[in-house]
Amino acid sequence: MVLIKEYTRSASCSLLLRLARITLEEERVLKCFEMNHMKRMERKANTRTRSTTYTVVTNEYMKDDFFIKIETWHKLDMGTTENPHGLSPEEWEEAEVVPIDIADRSQVDDVDYKPEEDPAIFHSEKTGRGPLGPGWKKELHNSNCPYMTAYKLVTVHFRWWGLQGRVENFIHKQEKRLFTNFHRQLFCWLDRWVNLTMDDIRRMEEETQRELDQMRNEGSVRGMKAGED
Repeated sequence: MVLIKEYTRSASCSLLLRLARITLEEERVLKCFEMNHMKRMERKANTRTRSTTYTVVTNEYMKDDFFIKIETWHKLDMGTTENPHGLSPEEWEEAEVVPIDIADRSQVDDVDYKPEEDPAIFHSEKTGRGPLGPGWKKELHNSNCPYMTAYKLVTVHFRWWGLQGRVENFIHKQEKRLFTNFHRQLFCWLDRWVNLTMDDIRRMEEETQRELDQMRNEGSVRGMKAGED
């Protein structure tokens, strides 16, 4: 048995932007900026109109009894595609669809909330984008701005008698927190990355890699702390 959930996040060409176009160069910079802040081993295949991402997390000790698989489709719609990953009828019947709205305060745990990372408050000084109001999705859909939705299919398998269901649900809870918080940050960090060049991003990648190597050897554990189940 596995627990499958599909998390959907609508966007304006890679980021939730309010009634404003994001240029192709901005999109390239954003993708690198995202990867620089979420170092993961991924196999990617990208085009201008859609991209797929495939990520698998395993554990050497548990072998085939544990894995987290994240498959992402970016499609040019507002979250209306049914079963975008092509699951079997039986799998799709069991899967849960979880819409994510980065402007919805109720989707953010109190422990995670930061006013400076709230898209419903943030306004970009450099681009004039934001804040995102309650009806931002409808406004985006009715505008001339291109939009897309990221469909993240997360499959969790943890085979351990007496713990499987609880652990799988706990992992999904943390994945939703991660997706929600990270993309809220990306929107509110817009002024940090919008004018970066690809050369700037490459330098940041090198600096980040050095910092990560140093933390692995000398530093303490950092990052998002898992909440209580």
